[in-house]
Amino acid sequence: MDPEAGSITRESRRKFYKATLCLAYQSFGVVYGDLSSSPIYVYKSTFSGRLRLHEEDDEILGVLSLVFWTLTLIPLCKYIIFVLGADDNGEGGTFALYSLLCRHAKLGLLSVSNAPDDDISVYNNGSPRKETVASSILKEFFDKYRSSRTVLLLLVLLGTSMVIGDGVLTPSMSVLSAVNGVKVKAPSLHGNYTVFIACVILVGLFALQHFGTRSVGFLFAPILLAWLFCISTVGVYNTIYWNPHVVRALSPYYVYNFFKKSGKDGWSSLGGIVLCITGAEAMFADLGHFSQLSIRLAFTVVVYPCLILAYMGEAAYLSKNKEDLQRSFYKAIPEVVFWPVFIIATLATMVGSQAIITATFSIISQCRALKCFPRVKVIHTSNHIHGQIYIPEANWMLMVLCLAVVIGYRDTDKIGNAYGLAVITVMLVTTCLMFLVVVMVWKTHILGALAFVIVFGSVELLYFSACMTKVHKGGWFPLMFSLIVLSTMYAWHYGTLKKQTYESNNKVSLDMLLRMGPNLGINRVPGIGLIYSNVATGAPPMFAHFVTNFPAFHRILIFVTVQSLAVPKVPANQRFVISRIGPPEFRLFQCVVRYGYKDQRKNSHDFENHLIETVSEFLQHGNNDSEAIGWEPVNQQQSSPLDDVTGSSLESGVNTISGKKTVRFRGVGCSKELEDLKEARESGLAYMMGSTCVLACDTSSYLKKFAINFVYGFLRQNCRHPATALGIPHTSRIEVGMIYRV
Repeated sequence: MDPEAGSITRESRRKFYKATLCLAYQSFGVVYGDLSSSPIYVYKSTFSGRLRLHEEDDEILGVLSLVFWTLTLIPLCKYIIFVLGADDNGEGGTFALYSLLCRHAKLGLLSVSNAPDDDISVYNNGSPRKETVASSILKEFFDKYRSSRTVLLLLVLLGTSMVIGDGVLTPSMSVLSAVNGVKVKAPSLHGNYTVFIACVILVGLFALQHFGTRSVGFLFAPILLAWLFCISTVGVYNTIYWNPHVVRALSPYYVYNFFKKSGKDGWSSLGGIVLCITGAEAMFADLGHFSQLSIRLAFTVVVYPCLILAYMGEAAYLSKNKEDLQRSFYKAIPEVVFWPVFIIATLATMVGSQAIITATFSIISQCRALKCFPRVKVIHTSNHIHGQIYIPEANWMLMVLCLAVVIGYRDTDKIGNAYGLAVITVMLVTTCLMFLVVVMVWKTHILGALAFVIVFGSVELLYFSACMTKVHKGGWFPLMFSLIVLSTMYAWHYGTLKKQTYESNNKVSLDMLLRMGPNLGINRVPGIGLIYSNVATGAPPMFAHFVTNFPAFHRILIFVTVQSLAVPKVPANQRFVISRIGPPEFRLFQCVVRYGYKDQRKNSHDFENHLIETVSEFLQHGNNDSEAIGWEPVNQQQSSPLDDVTGSSLESGVNTISGKKTVRFRGVGCSKELEDLKEARESGLAYMMGSTCVLACDTSSYLKKFAINFVYGFLRQNCRHPATALGIPHTSRIEVGMIYRV
């Protein structure tokens, strides 16, 4: 064995373990805060309803048993063991599952482009699995009934909207519950003061988000670790001091005994018990910020045992102090450590809110990239972990909504009712999607998929049914909120789909346009024109409209289609697909630029250099057919500015001048096309894109007119402009106005 090779292997393993431990440490400050802060309010919410009539040892131990088995079944077995394995190239969340189904089972409605994408490596990772009878039947069903794909998309959007609803309810519930603990020492304190303190903490929490996940994770991780240490230590103390026999409640017999004694009132109380798993979905949704191993390691080694000890200690205290059921968490804290634990608890609730806020950013980013959410600004806060992002618009909207919930509800019991319904709905959606992934993507035997749904789905349906009984007691909020968000996302997707379909159906053949050129008197002006559209072949309607009214376009014309694919990231060398349109003398090209929903978009200067560099490589290869051409930066130590470059080489490169990359052409015997490209680049670039008004046809139904004319039109006017989202400079932009009747 080569000693040097062995040394490299040990070094790489050491780096891997170090990186995993570092990510696991950061995950405490981002992923597990919500799940770890739930002991503050679980027992209070559970005994806030009719279960107050059953304040006996059997009920207290039954609640502990339910909490233990719920934590074991849902976060540990379902998410840690199974769901985390259904990642989409390292990305998690509801849309990641949908992305897998769109790509492997062709169940999507999102892509209307006919641009080639089968060459992308992440589409073909791993050997294809053999079709099973169940997967074939399901594929035939979705192919035969296209409306079933719409239902699937609506299910995904429902889960997504509930996650966003969690982003509103989690900070409100966590922070207000922690601040209310001060009433244990100051019972006469007016509720307005606790609401005001909670609002101040929330404003500070959302103000920290722009620092990014990495900074926030390192800042919050020590707080959460201190919190877990406190609640587990207090739990062990209370168990030993008050009632060591509560350990027996880990037996499932106490679950049976609980329902036997409490009956319907016990079933109704499940809406409070479900709060013990709030934040479990964040483990999957935040997967893109970390890794499977780091999340699994942190939960199984630290979070899970600490939570079990905390709940056990609180149950031991309650078994001897039943009069404190409505404020059991803070009452169970020993007097000598009350204030330190209270301060850490308040800080921990901020950490708890961080998990779902980060997950909300990830979900919104995925929806936006796949044309299911209006255009918003996405800031990548890490150069190493591409999933770590910050969305300013979403951040401040979440803050305003959180403040509205705290000021409007003021009661943690009602917020808890809304919170539980939102959490369990997201989990049910994940279970349904996992069934399809297991059958159609993993191609596992149908019995395995049914076992997954029966075991976990039955538990979640039981909790869901209990939460639905609390709709009139605050549970209406997530339903109304998710309905609004779902309608908004579907209207945006529907309008975008109709707009792209109109452009595809009304595209113009460039050959026909060029044959009409002499009659139109078309002139070619110096420079490069980049025509942005959603049409992958041919000319978009707005370009034909422009030429017929202003018969001139640039010497070199590149039709650019920016395509978002149902994959997290597209490799850099597979980013561009270049093809020629017409004879070489026309100097017309088609470029499809492909991005995954987690890819970071370059600024306009870098993008145009990448694009022109790719076109020059395409010309050097002499290809007339479509070919995927990648761009990779070439570092040069010495080179000339663009204006001083001579067309004397077949090589192309990138020159770094004052921190910017500029294209250069050098060498001997440069072809005529490369010379024209160089001259056109020096003459300047112009960006052309449509400024369209999308309206429903006069014969359309009232529902379609409302969705297109009002909802979609309002969203387009108030979201980020496409040129801003693409980074197109304002001074080089040409907008062509048109009305689309869809």
